[in-house]
Amino acid sequence: MTAGGTGRMVEEPQSAAGYLRTTREIGFDELLAADHSAATACPLPRQADSVKTARDVTRSTLSGWGLPELGDDAALVVSELVTNAVRYALCPPSQIETNPITLVLLRLSPHVLLAVTDPSDEIPTPKKPDFISENGRGLHIVETYSECWGWDHLNRGGKAVWALFSGTP
Repeated sequence: MTAGGTGRMVEEPQSAAGYLRTTREIGFDELLAADHSAATACPLPRQADSVKTARDVTRSTLSGWGLPELGDDAALVVSELVTNAVRYALCPPSQIETNPITLVLLRLSPHVLLAVTDPSDEIPTPKKPDFISENGRGLHIVETYSECWGWDHLNRGGKAVWALFSGTP
């Protein structure tokens, strides 16, 4: 598996580093496919209203896990990740059918991982934030509101862009 890029350093490097090492040992595909008792996966159509669906699923899942205080920041990050996936996942229709956009939330105590998979192999590249422009700030927002973020290529094609949050009820 090709390791993805990561954003800024985390506040609690030991626990986050341990988690990220686990994703590299078992592979991100296996992590997403594993049977977790605290996991939610939501396939999303490639359309603008998927962003609202993703925010709603994120908030309700975090609330159900007893972590409603993460809801606003996580919903903002998920909005950016899903917007990017919808906007940039330009692939042949057959690949979109086999590798849809999917929101995944995993509770790996004390962390919550939010990931958005899409069929594009294009590497997410942060741009210098232009606060006047209407776009180009998404990954800056992800970096600002999460402890760290990154991406991984998926074995089936496409990628997962993820953000890590610390969550303790």
